[in-house]
Amino acid sequence: MPIDVEAVRRETRGVRRVAHLNNAGSALVPRPVMETVVAHLRREEEIGGYEAAEEAADRLEKVYSSVARLVGAEPTEIALAENGSRAWAMAVYSIPFDRGARILIGRTEYVSNVIALRQLARRHDLRIVVLEDDSYGQVDVDQLQPELERGNVALVALTHVPMANGLVNPAAEVGRRCRAAGVMFVLDACQSVGQLPLDVQSLGCDVLTGTGRKFLRGPRGTAFLYVRGSVLERLEPVLLDQHSAVGSGAVSYEVRGDARRFESWEASAAGRLGLGQAVDYALALGVDAIRERVTGLAELLRAELGAVPGLTVHDRGLTRCGIVTFSVRGRDAEGIRRRLAQDRINVSVAPLVSAPFDPALRWAPEPAMVVRASVHYYNTEDEIRRLVDAIR
Repeated sequence: MPIDVEAVRRETRGVRRVAHLNNAGSALVPRPVMETVVAHLRREEEIGGYEAAEEAADRLEKVYSSVARLVGAEPTEIALAENGSRAWAMAVYSIPFDRGARILIGRTEYVSNVIALRQLARRHDLRIVVLEDDSYGQVDVDQLQPELERGNVALVALTHVPMANGLVNPAAEVGRRCRAAGVMFVLDACQSVGQLPLDVQSLGCDVLTGTGRKFLRGPRGTAFLYVRGSVLERLEPVLLDQHSAVGSGAVSYEVRGDARRFESWEASAAGRLGLGQAVDYALALGVDAIRERVTGLAELLRAELGAVPGLTVHDRGLTRCGIVTFSVRGRDAEGIRRRLAQDRINVSVAPLVSAPFDPALRWAPEPAMVVRASVHYYNTEDEIRRLVDAIR
């Protein structure tokens, strides 16, 4: 069923103030999510934080079931975190690497992930191998295959949707080849969750991370981690506390048997409840309907921008999503962002450092920055044209 755009806009207060085209950064929160967070904070004010959490225990537990349903997992395979980068690191740092092993990544791997992998490479004498892009600009699965066959691969890490060029990497095909080779596959889905359907069984990933603030429309400071049940016992977190493990005997301990071994004891109950509400909101609308609306708006925006003289759209990929990146000849990307903000149009810019191996950003004028407009289902065709008219 198509999304009732007017209905979701009535539940999105921000659309009365701005044309928000920065959903890949942080989307506008819908009223039910905002009310959930505020209501719990007020309850903490009234009766105390511990007491409010105890009162909301069943609802907090339901968040795991909601996230599991969103990605096709079991609730025991879900952990909650404060951000996607931390969730990703908690899993990857727990992998028992053999010295000299290789890690395969794509050219569009997110910079935080790359920094973490460089640290791990230095610590464990690992080698990072950067896979080339294919003719569409996405990770080349045909180059992946011989690298897997060469052996000594500890991990394949892939960003599903890069932050800056509109494409969707062929994660399911990467997952299929990793499964056949018996290699762990970690998928960063922070930019795809909430705008694209995700199913961890079809994707074939062992680890998947997502964030609340982007296309899920949840509160900032919320994220989740999926870890396949069959690999959980191989991954002992680098940090433990009384939530992730329990003491055993005088000197030993036992790590939790589920994915919550990657959590810490203290967390924002209000934020987690808000994340759960955001997930339920997306599920109620239907993620397939969300994808259809988002990709349709993005293609309209690309077509409209493509008709503007001196403007270059930098998006690539066989499959594209709601992120649209462009540059204007003779204009600074940050200057464009500021000028649009004066017209109450929110976009962002993407610097080269955000994706250190991404050649798409090297096509942009110096300094290597592009404008990023990211649409969501609550945006309208009129807002698209308003952006393009402002650019003209």
